[in-house]
Amino acid sequence: MRVLVVGSGGREHALVWKLLRSPSVKKVYCAPGNAGIEQLADLVPIQQTDIESLAQFARQEQIDLTVVGPEQPLTMGIVDLFETAGMRIFGPSKTAAMLEGSKIFSKDFMRRNGIPTARYKKFSISELHEAEKFIGELEPPVVVKADGLAGGKGVVICESKQEATRAVQSMILDKTFGDAGERVVIEEFLKGEEASVFALTDGRDFAILSPAQDHKRILDGDQGKNTGGMGAYAPAPVVTAELMDEVVKEVVIPTLEGMRKIGSPYRGCLYCGLMITSEGVKLLEYNCRFGDPEAQVVVPLIEGDFGEILLGAASGRLRDIPVKTSSAAAVCVVMASAGYPERYEVDKEIKGLDALNSDDIIAFHAGTKREADRIVSTGGRVLGVTAIEQSGNLEKAIDEVYKSVDKIKFDGAYFRRDIGQKALKKAKTLG
Repeated sequence: MRVLVVGSGGREHALVWKLLRSPSVKKVYCAPGNAGIEQLADLVPIQQTDIESLAQFARQEQIDLTVVGPEQPLTMGIVDLFETAGMRIFGPSKTAAMLEGSKIFSKDFMRRNGIPTARYKKFSISELHEAEKFIGELEPPVVVKADGLAGGKGVVICESKQEATRAVQSMILDKTFGDAGERVVIEEFLKGEEASVFALTDGRDFAILSPAQDHKRILDGDQGKNTGGMGAYAPAPVVTAELMDEVVKEVVIPTLEGMRKIGSPYRGCLYCGLMITSEGVKLLEYNCRFGDPEAQVVVPLIEGDFGEILLGAASGRLRDIPVKTSSAAAVCVVMASAGYPERYEVDKEIKGLDALNSDDIIAFHAGTKREADRIVSTGGRVLGVTAIEQSGNLEKAIDEVYKSVDKIKFDGAYFRRDIGQKALKKAKTLG
């Protein structure tokens, strides 16, 4: 099988890495890729949002399966374009991708289908007074979300009602997030512990992957600004077998049934961002693709022929393909640029990558490029250093990943030192 992966981050590096371990996959291309992916696959100089050129390339190169990493091409309709041309592609249609592309669409969908979520209301520029009134009804913290895509940064947790009002005005009037903030969702703050559950699905049948936990805040102890994710681990012990049954029954099945009801069966990877509360599981948000950095810990734990699994989901025959997750544990620590998640520095030479010499330690590149014989940074999140512990010992995986992170250097490198610590505390509580 000849496969094209679309995207250029750590998630796409993980997908390429896994696909090349599949017996069914003979060749992998990646558009546009990065310096890490370049060591594994043929890079294609086409941007991920140029969906017409991607389709043309797939036709010319007789690609058997295209795997879409990021959300933008999905919300633009890349799946519809490829399928109309008779080409196999892993991901949801443009309408189904609205589960991530519009917070208002997704929250209204949750309410219609009885999926447990936070109390919320939606507002536009003509409803600022009503928005302020609704904020007054909520107990701080208050959550304000831009309706559209904002690179994982469109959610603001406001510690006071005044701060929430300013956040709404900033999004709608000042266009902090551009057109993504023309409309906003304001919702109650849910207390509990976050977790991510992924389902691979062909629209009807599905397979649940290892649950993960992301670390969104920039600083240790979940302090500071929200980011695209500073690290992750899997499996997350907060998602017990009993809780997973609840997630499947209350979230995954109603979501797939709801999408079929509106004539847009959901195919691809369904990401359910959850809050485990004292009242049970509540859905915070959907993503219409593998998470990043969660993919770096969830994908390595999938057993079987990954290429065949994704092709099965894309072609409506997932029930014929066994999907299992290993008993290993994985931890990913993101190394970020100075200044991230705001203005950050780039073009910093990365050293020490060749010091990682274990098959179970991988530096997934997120924002890198090659300049002559050097690899330099190009993004806010630069690397996702991942350790896989085959025995399932999460504490050992955490130890190994930080030993590896300490071997890699670039000016201004920043990373959290507490990735996975919540899991160790939870394991002690459960044990």
